[in-house]
Order: sequence, then C-alpha cells, then structure tokens
Amino acid sequence: MIDAYLMHEKERNAQGIPALPLNAEQTRELCKLLQNPPAGKDAFLLNLLKERISPGVDPAAEVKADFLAKILTGAAKSKLVSKKDAVQILGTMLGGYNVAPLVAALKDKELADDAAKALSGMTLVYGGFDEVAALASAGNAAAKKVLKSWADAEWFTNRKGVPDTIKVKVYKVDGEINTDDFSPAGDAWSRPDIPLHALAMGKTRFKDGNATIAQFRKEGFQVAFVGDVVGTGSSRKSACNSVLWAIGNDIPCVPNKKTAGVIIGGVIAPIFFNTAQDSGALPLKADVTAMKTGDVIVINAKKGEITDEKGKVLSKLTLAPNTLADEFRAGGRIPLIIGRAVTERARKALGMGPTTVFTLPDNPKVKAKQGFSLAQKMVGKACGVKGILPGTACEPKMTTVGSQDTTGPMTADELTELACLKFLSPMFMQSF
Repeated sequence: MIDAYLMHEKERNAQGIPALPLNAEQTRELCKLLQNPPAGKDAFLLNLLKERISPGVDPAAEVKADFLAKILTGAAKSKLVSKKDAVQILGTMLGGYNVAPLVAALKDKELADDAAKALSGMTLVYGGFDEVAALASAGNAAAKKVLKSWADAEWFTNRKGVPDTIKVKVYKVDGEINTDDFSPAGDAWSRPDIPLHALAMGKTRFKDGNATIAQFRKEGFQVAFVGDVVGTGSSRKSACNSVLWAIGNDIPCVPNKKTAGVIIGGVIAPIFFNTAQDSGALPLKADVTAMKTGDVIVINAKKGEITDEKGKVLSKLTLAPNTLADEFRAGGRIPLIIGRAVTERARKALGMGPTTVFTLPDNPKVKAKQGFSLAQKMVGKACGVKGILPGTACEPKMTTVGSQDTTGPMTADELTELACLKFLSPMFMQSF
C-alpha cells in the first residue's frame, strides 16, 4: 500500500499537484498498518490518517471514523494513536460518521472533556444534536459544556475574521472572464478532482495564469485574482474551485481543497459571487482600472478602500452583503447558515434568548400594499410570507432537490463534505 501510494504521489507531483485523497480500501490498509507500523514510517502514516482522507461522509471517512471509534473502545490498539489522539482526530472530520463516537465519548470520564472540545467546534452534527441535548438534560456535564459552547457560537467566535488590512499581489485579466475560462467544458471529466482540473484554468484565455500566480506565491505574497468582469456564464462551482486552488489557503485535514482567496472584480456575476461566498472566499466589487498584474495593493476592509503600498487610494469598496464578513469568518456562507441554526437550537434548548453574535442580513423593507411578481410569490410561499423582494436573504423550505448529470459527481462530493447522509425533502432526484 505504501509503495503504491508513493508511486501515485510521485506521478501527481510531476504534474505539480498533490496525490488523490485515500479511498476506502487504502484507508482500510492504512488502519491495519497503524496497528503494526513498519519501522521509520510513523510520521508518514499519521500524516495520511490526519491529512489525506476526505472528511464528512466520504466512504474513506467511514473507515477512518470506525477505526478511531475502535481505539476509543479498546477494540483496536495503535502505539501511534492514543485514545486522546483519536478524539482529537475525530474532531477534525467536520461531521457525519465521527459524531456518534464523539457523543459516546462524552460518557467516558477519561475522554469527556476532549470529546466536548471536539464537538464544540463542529456544526455538521444534524441528529447528533438531539443526542447531546438528551445527555445534557440527563445531567452529563460534558454534554452541557457542548450545548453551552454551541449556544455561545464558539465554533464561530474562535475563528479569525476578515483582517483589517490584507496585503496582496495582483494577478489581473482584462475584460470579461467567464466560467468556461476558469473551468473549460472540454475538461469537464476532471472537475471532481480539483487540483487536476485547475491545471486547465485559463488555458485559452490567460495561459500564464497558473504559472504567474504560483511565482507570486513562491515570493511569499498572497495573491488576489482581479478582473474587469468576473464569472459570467453558466454556474460552475468548478470555476470557483479552480480559482481558489490557485490563490486560496489549504484547509487543515481537508485534502485537495482550498478556501479564503481574495477575488476583486469591477463586476462579479451574481452566481459566481454566491459560489465564492459559499466557498469561504472574499469576493469584493471595486473599480479595478488602476490595478495591473504584479502590483502590490493593500485592502483596508475597515476604511473601505484599496491603496498601493505607499498609501495612494486606488479604489473604494464596501463589504457587501453586510453578512460577508461573517460568511468569511465561518468558512463560507453554507457553514454560517448551518452553524447559526445549531446555535439557535442550542439557545432554545437552554432557554436563552436570540444571540447577538451574528450580523443580521440587511433585507429590503416591504412597503404597504407591496406588489410581488409570480416568482417572488413562489419563493415567498416557501418562506411563509407573501413575497420575497430582490436582495433578500431568506431560507426557503425545500420540498424537491434535483441535480442534472454533468454535475453529479461534484454534487455528491459537496454533499459528502457537508456530512449529508440523507435529504429531509420529500423528493430527491439525481442523474449521473
């Protein structure tokens, strides 16, 4: 297994990309090796366990969680992974298969505090919430700690927000950049493999893109992707994935995916903007005419301006929508929505009032005798109101989930990472 993995890693590194995450079969082999490690391979095997297995409900994550659960119960032993280590590693797996063993560990005096710490930082707990709440009601001190932490939104407040100033080096493409420039249709087959697909970014429109950005990063700069008009065309998550692979930061314990990149556009297409929000990026709309590739600029989010290194103002900006800073801090708009819901549930369970930690969306006000279009009424019906005005942040009730074939594998990967084991909607349709 080690030889085969190293050979695969070498082939991928020759293309300038990391190895694929381990699959379920490789993870099974890894778990066997961890119980009887070959000499000199300790650090290598631990790194594979911690960093090279996709989290959530990936099939390999199920094998990993099962192995770590067995360490906790004593059914498996490894000199490299103690019970405390197992709890800590389970806490990095975002949600899904890791929740049950962590909830069980709340009842173990020796591990309860570590398990509480691990669960406190997680929000993709779904049904696990009720189990923690039930334990807390029954007087379990560690479960009470978790519930209080969720109620105080520590999963959010312990994360870094948008820095007051961000110094970046510009990579700029003039004119309009559409999603096919970022994620060419001819390379659709490789979209679920983010690093491999990212090699095709800009191959017809900005061929020097990947190499130039990589060079700037080698010089020690954070890079901002800048364009006049960014992300028009079809809604491709893969387009955002490719941009972030070039300019973003690694996500601890989540292989082959990046987040937190800065994208600046004179205009950013709405769906691309939303996708960037969901991915934990920082999309900013500002006049970019004074910026060119190689410029070092300073983004001052507090003052709402972009300057050159000497302080000359190049452009003005506002963080919009007003929830953007919260979305960035939470690691994306979707983690924020899910996390806020967990915090609300925890506060209700503890009899506490609404939290003031989050920025509430600044929604347009409905006027007296407000008229609505049919589309606005349809969304309104799903939100329990008469209609929804443009620019409103809302959470409609979903009764049908559908996804067409070309996005099938990518959709599956996204759901896996969100630790989604089932849909609560009455109807779900997916073609592959």
